[in-house]
Amino acid sequence: MTTTNTTVTKVHTVMTSDEVQKQVMQFRREGYIEDRIFVLTHDKTRTKRIAERTDAEQIGISEEGLGTAIANLFRSTGDELRAKMRSLGISKEEADRLEGEMDHDRIVVIAWGGREYLEDDYDRDIYFHPYMMFHHGQPPIK
Repeated sequence: MTTTNTTVTKVHTVMTSDEVQKQVMQFRREGYIEDRIFVLTHDKTRTKRIAERTDAEQIGISEEGLGTAIANLFRSTGDELRAKMRSLGISKEEADRLEGEMDHDRIVVIAWGGREYLEDDYDRDIYFHPYMMFHHGQPPIK
């Protein structure tokens, strides 16, 4: 098992459940625990099915917080997905971009560093793969 800094959140975008499985296994080899590896899609049924098939988790109340979970009952699917990602430290801009990726049937796999984020606070050190050309107006951190 390769040991990595598991306090860093990593976000990968993939197309198939086989790619999700490979990414989940890679995150585990890096030392991320099962309870901190999440999968998200634009469809709740698909997310549940992929999570069960790949031993990944769904973002739940313990990660997003009770207030966000209750608010999500009244949000659209896109708003709910963005709120879930924001609770893991993903910035508003990146959550918008990732939700757009999910609109095109992509699957988001997240290895969470474990820190909770509230309101407009976000993690400035998240690793995104594949890299976007510019991240928050800055070149990506490697």
